[in-house]
Amino acid sequence: MTINSATKTLGFILLAAGIILIGWTLNNSYNIFTGKSAPSEIFVMSEIKISSQPGGPDIQAQVQQMLAEQLKGMLPVNSVPRLLNMVIWSALAGILILGGAQIAGLGVKLIK
Repeated sequence: MTINSATKTLGFILLAAGIILIGWTLNNSYNIFTGKSAPSEIFVMSEIKISSQPGGPDIQAQVQQMLAEQLKGMLPVNSVPRLLNMVIWSALAGILILGGAQIAGLGVKLIK
């Protein structure tokens, strides 16, 4: 095996690896955005529980509870963390696609 054929073989391997990386990323993105799978949960919102002090009604706790109930009516509970998780996945997918394109580009240069 000569150096030229080894270089071309490595070029084809890099080209295939780049195309596979791009295809895998696009497939996962399609599955996430159509709801077939969930994105990685980086941002998780925990449930906030308000407990009142014994001995009488606490006005501040009541106001916080009323405000929390009103916000739940306007904004679904997990919409903000879900949006942030989608944005993080989109950024990661963009990085993976650019990386796959660079790998495939190296493969094409080695083939020539």
